[in-house]
Amino acid sequence: MRKQDFYRDARNDIDGPLAGVRVIEACTTWAGPMCAAVLADFGADVIKVEIPSGDISRAVVPKLPGSDLSLMHATVNRNKRALALDVRQDAGRDVFLDLGASADIVVENLKAGTMAGYGLGYEHLREVKPDIVYVSITGWGQFGPNHHAAGYDPLAQASSGFMSITGPVDGPPTKAGTYLADDLGGLHGALGAIAALRHRDRTGEGQHVDVSLLDALLFQSNGLPTLGAMGVEPERYGNEFGAAVPTNVFECRDGAVFTGVLLDSHWRVLAPIIGQPDLADHESFATRDQRIENREACNVLLANWLATQTRAEAIEKIRGAGLPIAPVNTYGEAAGDAHVLERDMLQETVMPDGTAAPITGPAVKFSRTPTRVRSAAPRIGEHNVEILESLGIDADARRKLLAAGVIS
Repeated sequence: MRKQDFYRDARNDIDGPLAGVRVIEACTTWAGPMCAAVLADFGADVIKVEIPSGDISRAVVPKLPGSDLSLMHATVNRNKRALALDVRQDAGRDVFLDLGASADIVVENLKAGTMAGYGLGYEHLREVKPDIVYVSITGWGQFGPNHHAAGYDPLAQASSGFMSITGPVDGPPTKAGTYLADDLGGLHGALGAIAALRHRDRTGEGQHVDVSLLDALLFQSNGLPTLGAMGVEPERYGNEFGAAVPTNVFECRDGAVFTGVLLDSHWRVLAPIIGQPDLADHESFATRDQRIENREACNVLLANWLATQTRAEAIEKIRGAGLPIAPVNTYGEAAGDAHVLERDMLQETVMPDGTAAPITGPAVKFSRTPTRVRSAAPRIGEHNVEILESLGIDADARRKLLAAGVIS
């Protein structure tokens, strides 16, 4: 299918499938902002509420090249409006409650009980908006023995068991190279918000949505917690798989690829390609169990052939036969990939300081209601006036809030 055929019925009069939904975000760093970013990408009007000095994400390194703007902030806070508001003060709390009364969804990822301590917990918001969908994303959840403990991404990776199966076979437990638990917590938060919104639209009932990084990572662990509960500790395979042989990272003449076979039929196709047609139905290689028994020999056979090929040659021959293979790219190489660019996964966006950056685009494609990076991550309090005016807070009242340090 061509790109233009997929979007042939696209509308250009709305920002996405969640157009008309208002989200109030009271979040920091990554998991909560990621949840709200997904909702913003889908077209919701997301108002990011942060203390007047700004969310910590604005100061996290690395910075965008040629700019003093944080990559984290630029990535996860695009498509949002910004309100600089100190909700720890009574006046700030009152403004937040006014905002909540106009919202469909509130997203927060502070330590369990923190928002309630400010007078802004679920019970407080439902007083001003009975059908509010209130999403809380924390390390450990709203209940359970650890719910009051500090919870961060690597702690969830460690306690879930994820680290125990990640990394080299003979190496130490290893965390993911990205904020994996935060990302999954954010995605589950967005899914929970949309599901609860659907329930509200059918019944008029709001609810509290509780997402923990630990739960999200356990859920996305491919069923391995079940094995653990039954006394079977999964093995660590590094870049290999237990039941797919040969499968690994292999070196070509000009770089690495990831390739391998899963099915016996795949092996019968691969064997002639790598110059081993006699092994296609050989008693030591023809079935999955036989290849598992001869894992090292299978890896050597494939590795030796790939060492004679360039990456392009290997990809052409293996993909041409309908088998899986991909280059092991750096992020720089991935950013230049024609397929990545065709799918709009990098979108040139003008930043508040006048520079431009290729911001990562939305993953989900909608044929009728396309999404995009509509606006750069905002400056601190960039939309104070328009948001506060929409609540009926006039210039004189805003001056008083500013003088009191409630807004910046």
